[in-house]
Amino acid sequence: MQTWGYRLSRLPPDSAGGSRTPVVVPYLPGLDGLRAVAVIAVIFYHANHSWLEGGFLGVEVFFVISGYLITLLLVAESQRTGTINLREFWLRRARRLLPALWTLLVGITVYVSLFKRNELGTLRGDVLAGFFYISNWFQIHTGSSYFSAFAFAPLRHLWSLAVEEQFYFIWPLLMFVLLKLSRRRLPLIGLCFFLSAVGIAVLTAVMYRTGPISNATDTANQYFTFLGRDVARIDFVYLSTITRASGLFLGAALGVWWRPWYISQARIAQRSVLVDVVGVLGLVSLAFMAWRFTNVVTGAETGSHGYDLLYRGGFFLVALATVAVIAAVTHPSTFLGRVVLGNKVFVWLGVRSYGLYLYHWPIFQISRHIAGNALSWGRFIFLMACTLLVTEASYRFIETPIRKGKLGVWLRTWRGAPTPERQLHRRKMVGIGVVLSLAPVFAIANLSTAKIELDAISQSLVDADGFITNLMPTTVPSTIPTSSIAGQVTTSTVAPTTVPAERIDILAIGDSVMLGAAPEMTKYGVTVDAQKSRAFKAALPIVNYVKSINALGSAVVIHLGTNSGTSQETIDSIVSVLSDVPRVVVLTNAVPGKGWEASNNRLIRALPERYPNVQIVDWKKYATEHPKWLYDDLTHLRPMGQRKYTALIMEALGRPGPQFEDAVLTAPGQTTSTSSTTSSVAPMATTTSVK
Repeated sequence: MQTWGYRLSRLPPDSAGGSRTPVVVPYLPGLDGLRAVAVIAVIFYHANHSWLEGGFLGVEVFFVISGYLITLLLVAESQRTGTINLREFWLRRARRLLPALWTLLVGITVYVSLFKRNELGTLRGDVLAGFFYISNWFQIHTGSSYFSAFAFAPLRHLWSLAVEEQFYFIWPLLMFVLLKLSRRRLPLIGLCFFLSAVGIAVLTAVMYRTGPISNATDTANQYFTFLGRDVARIDFVYLSTITRASGLFLGAALGVWWRPWYISQARIAQRSVLVDVVGVLGLVSLAFMAWRFTNVVTGAETGSHGYDLLYRGGFFLVALATVAVIAAVTHPSTFLGRVVLGNKVFVWLGVRSYGLYLYHWPIFQISRHIAGNALSWGRFIFLMACTLLVTEASYRFIETPIRKGKLGVWLRTWRGAPTPERQLHRRKMVGIGVVLSLAPVFAIANLSTAKIELDAISQSLVDADGFITNLMPTTVPSTIPTSSIAGQVTTSTVAPTTVPAERIDILAIGDSVMLGAAPEMTKYGVTVDAQKSRAFKAALPIVNYVKSINALGSAVVIHLGTNSGTSQETIDSIVSVLSDVPRVVVLTNAVPGKGWEASNNRLIRALPERYPNVQIVDWKKYATEHPKWLYDDLTHLRPMGQRKYTALIMEALGRPGPQFEDAVLTAPGQTTSTSSTTSSVAPMATTTSVK
């Protein structure tokens, strides 16, 4: 991504080794077009995953482009001058990349200081990591997962820039040494790069682990110790410079083997049709993988888990397809490079792709507040218009002037004899400098003094932890089935460590939504066993265990399905265990934008037809009609929502519930007195009378 907008230009003839062959790196508009396609894919993915589930693969395309271009430029410079000027290389990169990045960091810090001060302490680490280009390692080490949907993370996307900047720091040094030692063995160097890419792909596959990554009951194998911290494997393989360098190495190999100044003189220059076919096959492959691939499979019954194919060769396949497209668009006469990807619209977007990537994500985040909230088409169009305006302003007034050295020219106008005109000019320069420094000073002052606070959702869940009862013992008795789905029964051979002394009158089993309401629910005699990231099937061993020790009481409440889908078999296996419980209340799911919401709710709403003791509370309908009860993710409960949620459950149980100062909850079409001292909520879905 740091090569976005990098326009190759003609270089003078090679003077190394007495060769008179001109080393020419022409401007290649097809590469800008490919950048445009890649950044559009990423933007669509960030806006709404369902629009293009594999849109994140655009980042891998950028990695390959970066590996190709930087290697090509370094080889060209070495052949032209006999060496590589490291200082000039890094200075060019700094002029190209730092102005827009620093503008973003200052702008986001000022915005958060003014409008989201409780997030400022958390933002400090992201700003520092972004400034030093180590965002990927910071996210790995702190556990701020790239896949977390419940956070305001305006700088999360900087991880990929960090990967490339680290590559840009190390790669010129490596190329300097390799070209000094074996300049005439470039094909062999390219082969080493290719084999390195294969080795990295194998390493990634070995490090990755199949299985749930968000199911709290089975994630031990998804972590390993790194620099003294337990880090998630999937975060490491997705974010680390080591495991994501495969595309960079493949691009570098192509940069050694496929040099435009040689291609234009070789036989392949006359075979543009063949190269076009290869490029189209690569482009079609990229489109197919962007359509079919995903990084995390959500909604699975076992909980979210990684997309195995992606981490076991998928990234390598994407890089190979990108290599095919790059080979086509850098060929001197292909239709794909000149017309299809080299059209003016794509070139315009490609030249500005760095800014588009840099600014679109924080603009999206400011609008939707939470990373996982999907955008509608209407909001997306408006936010993209904002992104284009900000990107163009940055490109015209910040990036281009600094890259072309106009800032240095302006600063040098300070010099000279103190004439009246020059003194006036200097006063103007000082005034402009003071005005421009206000925002950075304000940002740094606020950032350095901010306290680290949890976001509202996380804080509510932490506050609720002390109200939870973990019913499952450390070990489970041999006679208790822990699974009975699809006819498979597994048991443990160790006796439990604790046994409840009496029956549990009202047992509630849930995930993080119920966890947030636990302090309120326990006020009314409910025993709550709720846990973050719990899958639906996790209720089965709990109800089996409680039944085995004869602790089931008069009512059980179940609210699961926020994190994953479920099946008819799973629900039946859980509810059938509760056939002797007088009243079982099951709540529907409210997880907007999640594909499993509708299927889960369809299964839940059908339960009373087969189980007379089951009663449904249609939480989905209440949550949709009262979004103010929920945090910005439209899933977890604000304090008011915790009370309303508890009132619904207690009403369904026929028990006294929370008192309200505001209007009493009512089901659609019903009215109740607002002077009632207790909740009188009527269940909204099919109910069956119970004794």
